Amino acid sequence: MKKLVFLSLFLSVFFGYSQKKALQAKSISQNISIDGKLDENAWENAAIASDFITLEPDNGKPVPEGKKTEVKILYDNDAIYIGAKMFDDEPDKILKEISQRDNFGTADLFGVFINGFNDGQQDFMFYVSAADVQGDCIMTDAAGEDYSWDAVWISKAVVNENGWTVEIKIPYSALRFSQENKQIWGINFFREIKRTRYKYTWNFVDRKIGTFTQQAGTLEGIENIKPPTRLFLMPYASYYLNAGEGQKTYGTVKGGMDIKYGINDAFTVDAILIPDFGQTKYDDQILNLGPFEQQFNENRAFFTEGTDLFNKGKMFYSRRIGGRPSEPDLNDNEKIIEQVQNVNLINALKLSGRTKNGLGIGILNAVTEKTFATIQDTITGDTRRVVVEPLTNYNVLVLDQRFRKNSSVTFINTNVTRNGHFRDANVTGLVWDLNTKANTYNLSGNVKYSTINAEKDKRGMYATLGFAETAGKYRYSFGSDFVTKDFNPNDLGINFYTNYYNFFNNVNYRILNPTKLFNSFRINLNNYIEFNKDSGKTQDASINANVNLTTVKNNYYGMGITVYPVEICDYYEPRTDGRYVIIPRKIDAWASVSTNYNHKFAIDINPSISVVDEPGRAAFGVDIGPRYRFNDKLLLTYTFSFLKRNNNKGYIDSYDDHDNENTPKTIVFANRDVITYANTLSGKYAINSTMTLNLAVRQYWSSAENKNILKLDQDGTLDPYSQYTENKNSNFYSWNADLSYSWWFAPGSQLSVLYRNNASNFERVIYKDFKRSVTNLLNNDALKHVFSISVKYFIDYNAVKNKIRKRA
Repeated sequence: MKKLVFLSLFLSVFFGYSQKKALQAKSISQNISIDGKLDENAWENAAIASDFITLEPDNGKPVPEGKKTEVKILYDNDAIYIGAKMFDDEPDKILKEISQRDNFGTADLFGVFINGFNDGQQDFMFYVSAADVQGDCIMTDAAGEDYSWDAVWISKAVVNENGWTVEIKIPYSALRFSQENKQIWGINFFREIKRTRYKYTWNFVDRKIGTFTQQAGTLEGIENIKPPTRLFLMPYASYYLNAGEGQKTYGTVKGGMDIKYGINDAFTVDAILIPDFGQTKYDDQILNLGPFEQQFNENRAFFTEGTDLFNKGKMFYSRRIGGRPSEPDLNDNEKIIEQVQNVNLINALKLSGRTKNGLGIGILNAVTEKTFATIQDTITGDTRRVVVEPLTNYNVLVLDQRFRKNSSVTFINTNVTRNGHFRDANVTGLVWDLNTKANTYNLSGNVKYSTINAEKDKRGMYATLGFAETAGKYRYSFGSDFVTKDFNPNDLGINFYTNYYNFFNNVNYRILNPTKLFNSFRINLNNYIEFNKDSGKTQDASINANVNLTTVKNNYYGMGITVYPVEICDYYEPRTDGRYVIIPRKIDAWASVSTNYNHKFAIDINPSISVVDEPGRAAFGVDIGPRYRFNDKLLLTYTFSFLKRNNNKGYIDSYDDHDNENTPKTIVFANRDVITYANTLSGKYAINSTMTLNLAVRQYWSSAENKNILKLDQDGTLDPYSQYTENKNSNFYSWNADLSYSWWFAPGSQLSVLYRNNASNFERVIYKDFKRSVTNLLNNDALKHVFSISVKYFIDYNAVKNKIRKRA
């Protein structure tokens, strides 16, 4: 008998976890009050999901008895209800920092992951922290967690003497499922105990396997429910008060509406009418000395929410839509006296979803208005208006077929059509991500083809292929890219490097379970080599080794070194077709320390150094970021960044010899010292889980002082060039400050109040005075001020319909 008991225990521990657990949902007719108490009679007889298993760091071990979790599920005609009890034998140690939505801070966490089609493709994840803060996201194995997706649901968390409890109501309108009478959903539950950084799941998720969404359990017992009409209206109204030197203070009122409509159980249409992006986060502008534009993050909710399909193949850069207009051509003695910073968006629409057979469809369309600049002749005073951006239509089409729950083949097309004689652009791509049935090996790649229709049509191609082992302690990958010179997706995408082919590989080792010293440990070795497609010259060659680890005390350490063993030819910095500059051999090294954020005081330190095989040419920098959590409501974080590049060689100018057309273009470089300082302060004060005050301040100063001028020779070397006397020093400094108040006064409805001031300046004269670079911007002559109030109200068609029925 003892042998049978031991064998049963052995099998349950070592083999039972691989089986999918099942939980029965209970149908109810009574009302459930979402108060975190779980005191309604309906909860008493519901089936219990328990016996959670460690996800990390000690993957596969049962949860300790004093930290067990119990979850129950109820449902009615409108919603699914989740009740969870997180037992804790040390309840006074539960961490519960109050933070903004989708940012849980230092707090314990409970989550429920739902897949209404039980196909292992996509999870809808709903989180609640012990501080009663909500978070939600869409999860796929290919794209990870997308927190830009926001649903409207209700929850309440309460800490008590036994631990803490959570009660959740998720309307069916926030989910996706079929119209079958008997539903079987994929489901998993998650718990994180923040003070130990241990994470647990109800159904075992084996970290040796390269998938998460396919290792869920099942939810059974839901019957005779119907997918509701998913129609949401979000009207908004905003008021902006603008002030600045040289302009009259003026106010503007804006109003509009966002619409979400579910065409069927899988597809949703999102539309914005009269867009308003005035309260989006400011861009962290830098002194950009390189040959390529600065890439900015997308902060507009419409272009971040639910865009995982559109990001397939990395062909869509949403900042192209409503971005900066092009620079007009100027004649001699002309200057721009009026030009808008961003092109106005007239409207935008997107359709996205996935069928039960795994076909994902995404369609995005946006239209921007015709935009002008005013140019003045500095001698005559005459002005003229020129079109800098015509009426433009942007389109993205994605067809993504998933199969075997872990693989996909995707067709993507992006198209930009401009009114009139302006250029049009089209890019088509085929992307594949193929995994073996056991998720141990991966074959990925893509082929893209671009066409630019202008005065001279250009066509280009980009192709990549990679293979990887994706399971176990030891893993590896290798692959290659091939890009032609005229590949250009930049009308609706972003790509800098062309006309090359490369080869790359990686080998790495990681621990899957903690040791006496480490909770996590990974070491990587990377090799990369790149050649210019026309000349065959080496454009890049590097060997990199890095280590990343977390100690048992949850402090993070990382370090790495990259060796560039040969001289390379940089074909981009000269900004002239066919020309290159030789970059000497060099060694880069970095380190990183991040102490445990569970402590009230924590700090991030990131030093780096670069040594070039050239006398006096080097770079060194450091980021230092202390943070202090005063209590569960107040957190301040400060970051100081410093970078100095000595004897940096970079492009500053070029010109043709008009007397001799056969003479190559003269390309002028400078030997310069580049220094950058940046100070960032962010703060949060949470009044409660729905109301926060937020502060974000950034001061930036960067200068490039040219010590001597150089001329680029045809062989890629640089020689002194004293004939060039123009001042091309660069000095850029900026200031941004946001103070905002946010109140989620009802589910999906928000009041936002923002005060912003900002200023920036670019000069050719460098004053080596840090105080001056700051104070020059902190006065009424330089600062621009914006005060705004915005109200957005969420209207659910189903909720309105039900209220009308009850009154009737």
